[in-house]
Amino acid sequence: MIRRLPVYLALAVVAVAFLLPFGWLLIASVQPGAALNADITWEVSAANFTDILDADTVFIPMWNSFVISGGTALLTVLVAVFAAYPLSRYRTSFGRSFLFVILFATGLPITAVMVPVYAMYSRFNLIDSVPATIAFMAASSLPFAVWMMKNFMDSVPVSLEEAAWTDGAGWFQSLRRIVLPLMVPGLTVVLIFTFVLQWGNFFVPFILLLSPEKQPASVTIYTFFSQYGQVAYGQLAAFSILYTAPVILLYSALSKVLGGAFSLTGAVKG
Repeated sequence: MIRRLPVYLALAVVAVAFLLPFGWLLIASVQPGAALNADITWEVSAANFTDILDADTVFIPMWNSFVISGGTALLTVLVAVFAAYPLSRYRTSFGRSFLFVILFATGLPITAVMVPVYAMYSRFNLIDSVPATIAFMAASSLPFAVWMMKNFMDSVPVSLEEAAWTDGAGWFQSLRRIVLPLMVPGLTVVLIFTFVLQWGNFFVPFILLLSPEKQPASVTIYTFFSQYGQVAYGQLAAFSILYTAPVILLYSALSKVLGGAFSLTGAVKG
């Protein structure tokens, strides 16, 4: 017990560091006239929520976030599957080097490539285009997604596909009917990771999307900060709670899938 005390203390410090800001959000969201220093009072009101529950402030930006983040996650998973399959199933002389290049690409800051991307998008009239923004966000998510997808795909034995090939199935049939069903937890992890990462992405939509009606909630959240330095803390806290709720609900809905394992028992018969 004494040996574990430093570990428990460290976990307690981390828990407090996360719970204090969340506690401020909860208190400020139901306090009329909330300030930066939230005081615990018996005065509770839903005015902050009712003030922001309109199409321009919440519903349209949240829908844009679903479209952009969901489209990015689905496109990333689709491309990552086809990119990871040959890396997992075929041994080539440049395969390991290619993986290291992918790993290096995950460390590139997005700000380092936004200037040439903006110039290219301007040249081809792709600025303020939601599909073009989704395409770039998916491309920026691919390096780490391919790396994770390849590791998950390695967990599926090749012998299962070889049995399917013997029965006349092609590589696409074996991928769709054998590999993908067995790596559903891995697909879910990549999907959630990409969705959550892009849900909070502010910089890319802020640069590539100019029309307010196309911008996601991660960009419109800055409308609660006035040009004179004033902040509507109560409305900001209420919006933040609504903004984080879809991510929590998504993780809760898919938690059973995340808790699963690659069930290969009975997949190969003697």
